Amino acid sequence: MAQIQVTDLTFSYEGSPDEVFKNATFRIDTDWKLGLIGRNGKGKTTLLHLFMGKYEYRGSITASTRFDYFPYFAADPDQFKTAAELMEGWKPQAELWQVLIQLSHLKMDPECLYRPFMTLSCGERTRIMLAVLFAAENEFLLIDEPTNHLDGKAREIVKNYLAAKKGFILVSHDRDLLDGVCDHMLVLNRETIEVQAGSFSSWWENKEKQDAFRQSENEKHLKEIGKLKSAADRSGRWAEKSENTKIGYDPVKEHDRSISARAYIGAKTKKMQARVKSYETRIGREIEEKEGLLRDIERAADLQIRPLRFHREVLIDACDLALRYKGAGRQLFEGLRFQVKRGERVVLSGENGCGKSSILRAVLQKTENPQSGSGTEILISGRLDIASGLIISYVSQDTSFLSGPLRDFIKNRGLDESLFLAVLRQLDLGREQFTKNMEDFSEGQKKKVLIAASLITPAHLYIWDEPLNYIDVFSRMQIEKLILRYEPTMLLVEHDIKFQEKAATDIIRM
Repeated sequence: MAQIQVTDLTFSYEGSPDEVFKNATFRIDTDWKLGLIGRNGKGKTTLLHLFMGKYEYRGSITASTRFDYFPYFAADPDQFKTAAELMEGWKPQAELWQVLIQLSHLKMDPECLYRPFMTLSCGERTRIMLAVLFAAENEFLLIDEPTNHLDGKAREIVKNYLAAKKGFILVSHDRDLLDGVCDHMLVLNRETIEVQAGSFSSWWENKEKQDAFRQSENEKHLKEIGKLKSAADRSGRWAEKSENTKIGYDPVKEHDRSISARAYIGAKTKKMQARVKSYETRIGREIEEKEGLLRDIERAADLQIRPLRFHREVLIDACDLALRYKGAGRQLFEGLRFQVKRGERVVLSGENGCGKSSILRAVLQKTENPQSGSGTEILISGRLDIASGLIISYVSQDTSFLSGPLRDFIKNRGLDESLFLAVLRQLDLGREQFTKNMEDFSEGQKKKVLIAASLITPAHLYIWDEPLNYIDVFSRMQIEKLILRYEPTMLLVEHDIKFQEKAATDIIRM
């Protein structure tokens, strides 16, 4: 076992006034299975790149081990090469037999190594890269969001595989994966960094208790400060009134006042002034103890949605449904039956390529929704009845079309600017992002733009295609809470097991 020591790490991107890290100090062990979590934009991927030596920084990162990073990069010209050819550039020291052993643990056919990389599915690419990543020894591995775009089966394979390994940092927003794999958590809080033993759920339980205690302590300090300020103000007024009686007096009203009274009044005033100073000292101490209590508390604002109530109970009715793309001979599936009723949240679940997203596109195509895109026409067999006059709000899986200023997006979508920006702030998108072009946003920030636009759009039906890819854990819990509170009618594709368990009323397994 070795240790990685980070001391006074300070880093900011060139041209940016904001520091991603400032004097960050922590220590981790190289045999840990470490989950790395934090809000979108807090610097999770940046930290991995700093370990890899990609950027210059101030402070120090001390390690007696080598690092390697997932995912590996495959440039456009390399997409025609096989994975066996690409692995020579990804990890030159890895032997083919070592990769084959890892592939067997990942339930992969070795034949995939000899197919052009571009023909592999997301799940196949992910598992091949993980096999190459773990094919060598004496390395500390940096794994950046391995389950994005993976179906439930592939996620379970990856989870079981990583659970049997050690010596890595795993960046993920998938709570089921973090709980099933990690024995320590590295958390990028709002202002601090903490390392804690245990899974995500144990860390979150501790955090909720800690946040509740800090809130209580903060309220207690505020009350005490209020009492002390009132007492100090009262004593101050008494001292001032007493001091004013030292000079000048009414001989008629105070005929029995002697010359010694002046000294008595002065002593009394001095005592009251000392009491005021004592109050002020105690106020300062209370304020000092209060400072920092709330700095890392996750103030997850309650989001709002504007669902419209449709007059019919059944919004979508599919019977013996079969889909295929125009020009393709093979059907994606056939004989599918399901309904989406008012107030239900129906999740489509199944392996990549089974046609889940195609169902969403078919619904949009039938309603002539402009957001259905200009892709290949989908040919529908069987019955797919969509209620007439249905207003749909759609979140696409793809974010590549987001570019240009945020305000142009707002104008083109006809959104209420102040409301839209307020929702983005509630999803923890910083105001400094509002002036940037959207192509400079992280993937998680782009997804938040689409979700915020959907949330403020009044609709009968919300169709979301893998909305939680790249979205941080805290925002996922915000969205779950929103759905459970407002009960909008939804048709979704989403592989997050925890989200399915909490938010779905029905799961269609394809």
